[in-house]
Amino acid sequence: MFFGLLLLLGAVAAMAYYFAGRASGPVIAITVPPVVGQAGTLDLTVDSPGGVLDDLTVNVQQDGHSYSVLALASAPPDALSREGTDRVRIKHPIGKKTLPELRSGTAKVTVSATRPVLRGLRHVSSQASRDVQVRLDPPRVSVASTHHYINVGGTEMVVYRVTPPDAESGVRVGDYTYPGFAASGAGVPGDPSLKVAFFALLYNQKPDTPMELYARDAAGNEARAQFDHQTFNKVFRNSRIPLDDKFLSRVVPAILQQSPELKTSADDLLPAFLKINNDLRRMNNEKIAALSKKTSPQILWHEAFQPAGGSQVESAFADFRTYVYGGKEVDRQVHLGFDLAKTANAPVAAANDGKVLYASDLGIYGNCVILDHGMGVQSLYGHLSSFDVQDGQDVKKGQMLGKSGQTGLAGGDHLHFSMMVDGQFVNATEWWDPHWIQDRITRKLRDAGQTGAAPAP
Repeated sequence: MFFGLLLLLGAVAAMAYYFAGRASGPVIAITVPPVVGQAGTLDLTVDSPGGVLDDLTVNVQQDGHSYSVLALASAPPDALSREGTDRVRIKHPIGKKTLPELRSGTAKVTVSATRPVLRGLRHVSSQASRDVQVRLDPPRVSVASTHHYINVGGTEMVVYRVTPPDAESGVRVGDYTYPGFAASGAGVPGDPSLKVAFFALLYNQKPDTPMELYARDAAGNEARAQFDHQTFNKVFRNSRIPLDDKFLSRVVPAILQQSPELKTSADDLLPAFLKINNDLRRMNNEKIAALSKKTSPQILWHEAFQPAGGSQVESAFADFRTYVYGGKEVDRQVHLGFDLAKTANAPVAAANDGKVLYASDLGIYGNCVILDHGMGVQSLYGHLSSFDVQDGQDVKKGQMLGKSGQTGLAGGDHLHFSMMVDGQFVNATEWWDPHWIQDRITRKLRDAGQTGAAPAP
């Protein structure tokens, strides 16, 4: 009987050993850039019970050769981290700098992992692979348009070529970058390498701020190119804005009710106003910049933008405002738009064709409509009393957006109008000028090969 029990235990052990060897290996998920260049980061996860691994290797195969990227036994401590009970995350450099043997072309990343089973008496393995492209040469970028003139606070447009066409590209002006778009979206067909970028020289940037084209591929390789340009300085106005308790009592509680993110009380009006004029202004402009990323890759507008008819300019672009309360200076801000006086509850029309990106309350701008006109160009209509449009709606030049009002930080019934390029405020007077549109935009697109049937501005 004892011998039979030994036979039974042996059989059970053999079956356990056999089936342990048929257990699933670690689950491998590879996240690696589809394109690898001089540098990059391999990112992968391995799921194994308890996060226990006996072995892990990462290799790159190219042209019949295999190159070691990482091995568990020699991995640096910061390469591996635990996520939960069973997951191990591995991040490690990958690219020409860490693998000098790599060449431009296709390659394959292969990960093998082994975990223990049956208390370490057996081991099971799994493998996963991912194809990648190795790009070691930087993209090429060159200007195609001529005669670029830009005012401080103004806008310009450049036409340029970039190869490969899928490389991220645009214009860099000081610390700001403005993305380029396929020129086909501006009515210039046939050449996928041809791009168009609108860019700005902001009101607070100097005339000698560096400007250049840039291109960056998915592997992180970058190229730069200079283009001819001439800048012109502009002097902006200064104004004093008197504050009184009547104004503060009207605007502060109403804005705070619509802006709980500010987390302040209306009990003390002046400090609350200052928080609105600074913190909420910054939050609102950050939201405007975020909305700019939803722009259409096609130009949606045509011809010059339409100024608000019959309006008197109360405050112009980039007015430097000093706020005075009780005879003392309490704040300074820059007004980045035009305040256009109208009769009360006057109709407000779209300055050009576009799509409604936003139609709701926006803090200091009150009831606000933002239109996207494509390729990063947008217009803003603030202090409205009511809306006639909604998010996502296509509108035509002259179509009613709502009625003027005094919501937000408005001292009286008027329209606040702003133009933006990639979320940065620019001088709207240029966009109202047909000669500026012709010289700075239409001419360059025509010279780049625009056809008469194209949807030109």
